[in-house]
Amino acid sequence: MDLFNSTDFDAHVNDLISEWNIPGLAIAISQSDDVRSKGFGLATLEPPKPCTPDTIFDLASSSKSLTAASVGLLIADEEKYPNVTWTAKMHDLLPEDFVMSEDSYTKDITVEDTLGHRTGLPRHDLSYFGVRSNHTDTPKSVTRNLRNLQLNAPIRTKYQYNNIFYTVATHLVETTTGETFSDFLQNNFFGPLNMSDTHLQPDASKAAGLGDRLATPYHWVEESKAYRAVPYQQCPEAQGAGSVMTSVNDYIKWVRALMFQHEPITKEVFEGITSIRIPIDPDVDDEDRHPFTSFEGYATGLGVKYYRGAQIISHDGGVPGFGSTHLLMPEHDFGLVVLGNTGEAGTICDVVAMELIDAMLKLPQSERVDWLARAKAIREKYEKEEKEDSVSKQLMPDLEEPEPLKMPLETYAGNYWNVEYQGIKIQIKDGKLFIDASDRSMGFYLTLEHLKDQTLFEGKMEDYFDGSEGEMAAEFKFVNDNVVKLGLDMESDLGHYIWFDKVEESSKSLPTR
Repeated sequence: MDLFNSTDFDAHVNDLISEWNIPGLAIAISQSDDVRSKGFGLATLEPPKPCTPDTIFDLASSSKSLTAASVGLLIADEEKYPNVTWTAKMHDLLPEDFVMSEDSYTKDITVEDTLGHRTGLPRHDLSYFGVRSNHTDTPKSVTRNLRNLQLNAPIRTKYQYNNIFYTVATHLVETTTGETFSDFLQNNFFGPLNMSDTHLQPDASKAAGLGDRLATPYHWVEESKAYRAVPYQQCPEAQGAGSVMTSVNDYIKWVRALMFQHEPITKEVFEGITSIRIPIDPDVDDEDRHPFTSFEGYATGLGVKYYRGAQIISHDGGVPGFGSTHLLMPEHDFGLVVLGNTGEAGTICDVVAMELIDAMLKLPQSERVDWLARAKAIREKYEKEEKEDSVSKQLMPDLEEPEPLKMPLETYAGNYWNVEYQGIKIQIKDGKLFIDASDRSMGFYLTLEHLKDQTLFEGKMEDYFDGSEGEMAAEFKFVNDNVVKLGLDMESDLGHYIWFDKVEESSKSLPTR
């Protein structure tokens, strides 16, 4: 606690958030029975509102430990839910809804497979639709769409992080208990642990009268050297994967409940959710691992690794406008929560967490890792790789300039359909081909620029929420000078495009799940 309580630490964190363009950061730390918390910077820039330990942030994927524990509670209650076990087949529990695209996966995937990221299904994050759609997905419809999604690995052979299955887990909770997932969290965790500031989804926080305590999410725009306010992400279709709204003062109660097995967490539940199910990256290079750190395994909603021989159980999170981490070290009765209000804050959450761990372990200053320098080196490496791995260089490595587009834009415009990903519409906007996919849960805009052969295009992506930029490869297929298919690299881990058939204007071109 000495470092955390010091004015030097305060000055250091203020320097970090200034250098990394994070408006506000909040930290709670628990050592045995001692709990301390602090806020730094601003929760909102205009008008200026200080960030405090009671400021409420979106946890993003740091919410997943609650989802895993929810399933863990069902498993522990053998009297009420005897059929729900870690090794129970998901299809047996949800026979009408849980169907995969291959029968063997339908029959074999278990509860712990879904929460352990080892189902053989890649992320498919762009396949489901959010509240901006005329046909918003639900946990049930997301579950039922599993039957359409392409697999890419045998079960239990490869770690593939997957948000969808955490939403599927909430569908299991709701179907099994008859409660909404929000009510289940309130009745079993937030209420008993006195987490009165914690709710599922931003609108629930506002409805509880906590709107004035919500941190405003931001994105730093380097070109203009200014912050861009980001909309809150109301994501009922993706519940379980994220969207828990909380403060560090509240979420440290959850960390302590896990660490000390406070009700409703029992030893059985804790061991169930923290047992490693699969290695995260067994082939990772030493330089890409944290120094003095073991390989990491994924349990359920939490990762497990060892740093200098000490076990760390943790999970981080990031969405446009918010970054987070939470961890516990049971052998040392030590835990912490760090939350910030930019998507990039996650890096500094990790830096601060590791610095506090080094201090807790009482390492001599000469033996401590320079975590900030390491974070900068990783960022520089990532930015360099991103430039070298552009879509245009992948698709036309030997061409210095794109070829001219000879086909009229109208040839490509129209409606396209794929059963996995539903409808895509290509429009002509400002003399270019344009896709408005803002109705998807992870919404985006895509402007297509021709590269070569009248078929290969580079898609310039803009995130719906924070405006951040990315790329997506696109390809068209022709029959007799007519476009018949559109391929988009919407799930890169498949190793091939998601192919959409061109269709006539009809209801089929809209999401219909």
